[in-house]
Parts: sequence; C-alpha cells; structure tokens
Amino acid sequence: MNIAWPGFDVYAYTGGKAFNAAQPTVVFIHGVLCDHSVWVLQSRYLAHHGWNVLAIDLPGHARSAGPAAASVEEAADQIHAMLDAAGLDRVAVVGHSWGSLIALEAAARLKQRISHLALIGTAFPMPVAAPLLAASLAEPDKAIAMINVFSRATLAAPPSAFGPGTWVYGASTALNRRVLAGNREVNLLHQGFTACNNYTQGLQAMADLSCPVLFVNGALDQMTPPKATQALIEQGQRSGNKVQVVSVPMGHHQMNESPEETLQALRQFLR
Repeated sequence: MNIAWPGFDVYAYTGGKAFNAAQPTVVFIHGVLCDHSVWVLQSRYLAHHGWNVLAIDLPGHARSAGPAAASVEEAADQIHAMLDAAGLDRVAVVGHSWGSLIALEAAARLKQRISHLALIGTAFPMPVAAPLLAASLAEPDKAIAMINVFSRATLAAPPSAFGPGTWVYGASTALNRRVLAGNREVNLLHQGFTACNNYTQGLQAMADLSCPVLFVNGALDQMTPPKATQALIEQGQRSGNKVQVVSVPMGHHQMNESPEETLQALRQFLR
C-alpha cells in the first residue's frame, strides 16, 4: 500500500493482508541500502496472525518517493510523519541496523504511541570503519562487497527464508545495488553510513523510552557485535524499562540467516 504524505507517497508492504483497524499494527524499518523485502518471513507471518504489518521503504528508497533522510533524527521525524499520515495512534516498531537506530529515536520521541520496540542487529555507538566509509563514497561497489562479507555468516539461506539453496550473498548484493541505483540524487550508501556514524543520542533515547524493548543479537554478527549492545541494554535496565535480550545464530542479517529464531523472538515479545 502507499501512504500519502504531503507531496509524495511512501510504500509499505502489508504482508498480503488488508489493513484492519481492529488489529494492532507493527512497523518494520530496514537498514542501509535495503527495502521492505528483508522482512519477508516475519512480516508475512505476523500479517496472517492478527497484526497489521507496515514494512516500509524509507523515503528515497526503492518504491518510496521523497527525500532520503541524512540523519537518524531526520528519519525518526519521517516515521512520526508517516504514522500521522496513516492515522496510527499506537504501533509496535521493529528496526534492523540503521533502522534500529531510527526506531529507537522515533520511540523515544513518540512515547506512549509506541507499544513495543524491537532492535535487531543494533549497536550504540554505531561507528563505521574509515575505509568502509571512504569506499561507500568513492567505490560503492567495493563497499557493497565489503558489507556483504561482514554481514553474512552463510552463503545459503535456511529453507524458511528464501528457499533451499538460495545464494544469500548474491541476493543481498543485488538488492543493495538496486536500491543504490534507484536514487540518482543521493548516494544512499554513504549517507546512511554517515547517519549511523554520527548518531550520538542513543543512550538518551533509551532513557526516554516508555515501552518494553527487545534486543535480537546475532551471535556471529561482525557489523554490530553483541557486546556493542551492552551500553543500551544497561541504560534500559537503569531506566526501569522491561528489557529482553535474545541471541540468535549467524550474522548481521538475522531476519534471513536466522529467520525462524528471529520470528520466534518477535512473536514472544509482541505477544
């Protein structure tokens, strides 16, 4: 479905189900150079088990028009505007990687409008190595190759993700290239990495939350290692939030390298 904003539309995948005002809603936010498709298993399952699903393409990405956010804070404002445009008063939010920082900042600002917050493959701070940041600007194809090596612990996806024998590295590389080529005005790779690198408000945002929080960490994650979530976890606990931490096997793309485990963690948390 398309959500009409002033001047442009934002695309949201609904998992094949029509929106039902009587059901709770969960919003999925993707990471750098990705789109709604990274949530294929989790979004379709929840859509067929009592939830409205809005797996969005962030503005300026894939099927969504509009300006691509240059910072986590700007992207959080876009999420706020999207909820207003869709007439949604209360939602659960799930974010991956860069999308996890956006989800965190949005939840801190929206307070009671967020019922649950799930952070998958997150870290704070989320620094980007200087060689990778430089390559994202000067040699995007080289940077895409680097992040797909670091993000993956397997070459073939589990059957429940994309089907037996799927080439995970190749499929992800193709998605990254397609999203990058889809916006000729902005280098989405460099801009997204810069936003991650420059975000400084994670601990304050965690302290400002008013909802339960789930961390889904990849045991073999090289992009956002589990230890990089510890400061956020401890801040959430100090602030009196209900914090859950789940470790799943494999690497940074938990949604399709550990699809069943990630789905199970979300099911239990959202329940």
